[in-house]
Amino acid sequence: MLASLRRNPVNMFEKLLIANRGEIAVRVIRAAREMGIPTVAVYSDCDRLGLHVRMADEAYRLGPSPSTESYLNLERIIEIAQSSHADAIHPGYGFLSENPEFPRRCLAAGICFVGPGASAMQRMGGKVEARKTALEAKVPIVPGTEVPLQDEEQALRIAHQIGFPVLIKAAAGGGGKGMRYVETPGQLSSAFRDAQSEANAAFGDSEVYLEKYLNSPRHIEFQILADRYGNMVHLGERECSIQRRHQKVVEECPSPMMTDELRRRMGDAAVKVASACGYENAGTVEFLVDSENDFYFLEMNTRLQVEHPITEMVTGIDLVKEQLKLAWGEKLSFGQQDVQWQGSAMECRIYAEDPQNDFFPSPGRILRLNSPSGPGVRDDSGIYEGWNVPIYYDPLLSKLIVWGKDRNETMGRMKRALSEYQISGIKTNLPFFKWILAQEAFIAGRLSTDFIERHYSPGDSKKDPPVLQDMAVMAAALHASFQGPSNARGTKEDESPWKLRGRMNGMRNR
Repeated sequence: MLASLRRNPVNMFEKLLIANRGEIAVRVIRAAREMGIPTVAVYSDCDRLGLHVRMADEAYRLGPSPSTESYLNLERIIEIAQSSHADAIHPGYGFLSENPEFPRRCLAAGICFVGPGASAMQRMGGKVEARKTALEAKVPIVPGTEVPLQDEEQALRIAHQIGFPVLIKAAAGGGGKGMRYVETPGQLSSAFRDAQSEANAAFGDSEVYLEKYLNSPRHIEFQILADRYGNMVHLGERECSIQRRHQKVVEECPSPMMTDELRRRMGDAAVKVASACGYENAGTVEFLVDSENDFYFLEMNTRLQVEHPITEMVTGIDLVKEQLKLAWGEKLSFGQQDVQWQGSAMECRIYAEDPQNDFFPSPGRILRLNSPSGPGVRDDSGIYEGWNVPIYYDPLLSKLIVWGKDRNETMGRMKRALSEYQISGIKTNLPFFKWILAQEAFIAGRLSTDFIERHYSPGDSKKDPPVLQDMAVMAAALHASFQGPSNARGTKEDESPWKLRGRMNGMRNR
């Protein structure tokens, strides 16, 4: 990096450690570099050659590849921050980002945690406590329990009161873990036990609670920013209804169903919830919206979201830079009346997984990588050609984000960008997104959390639409004309013993 950037010109942090990996670590490094803040990367053994390691000013080994011995090793992260003289830590998302012990340890060590305080994180991290907080703020919640369930009998009694079907959910959970759908009373007993067992395995906490199941709702979340002086704004909504197994795969902003009045009411509700827990920094308040456009508080994510770039694209506000400024102690430099939304943005999460094999993870070496570009296209990536995708972590490779003047232009631009995206050597879910964008219901904006369940079967993404097939044939012909006979080696390498061995390891670690 240029010597002029070595010393922070804005008198902010002297050095920032990013306690994460992959695309989010790269994203934070870029923001910090633009602000003149030197960065420290941490890595596990399998990430030694990771893109975030290459880009940071300094990098230090955490430990072996399993996350429990590396990215979840809080003691080691604090130790590296101290020895490298980093005075701030950005947690990214996942791993330790929502562990209230992290900001506590940072505070004790005299290190600034770029995120909310431990109290707000703990209060909103527990789903039952978060529901209580929403009720205190007079924000509607999905009907259900306000305390963890004591036993199956209590669960059955409450389920009869609110009416089947219901959801049993992990009190400490997220991402669909510890969640069970219960359609009839006879299914509740086994679902209760299964949810408890899975919750305990995933979060070390077996407490579960009950919610009324809403039929085909939309999942809408609101981005908020808050400083330590009581100022808070929302940056509008993100439509996150396209989900697979309760994991978001496509997000867009604004939501196709949103009106100015509904945005105002939901934005006000999001701010009320965040204010009720004394929130600071960036966070997201999530809602379910039914067919009558009635909304209900779902949960709050006390960190930066995977899908934050689409909000950046339509507001022009860099959320990572705002996080750093707020953590440093600056006041919000704008009010709610200053937030404006321009155009439309959409994000597809590109995973190393095989849609034809139940989306099974596909680790291995990336033999060829051509990323899309052009007007309105942004690719937040943590990979490069020749990189080995490890089997130890979430298989997210990159986030493909596009912007257009309206939703129609955005969809057309996303289709074009997907057709340009080429990754070989591993399987990816790129064909899956091409299928989604070709669906009449998606084009019309008729979205819901069960969209994929209702519309998709594994064979649907096996073949690209005809136009994309033609483009692929032409690309293959051009490639062959330049590569000659050596092109045949790529097919054999795709099925290398190393890759097959990696997949078997992945099966054992599921």
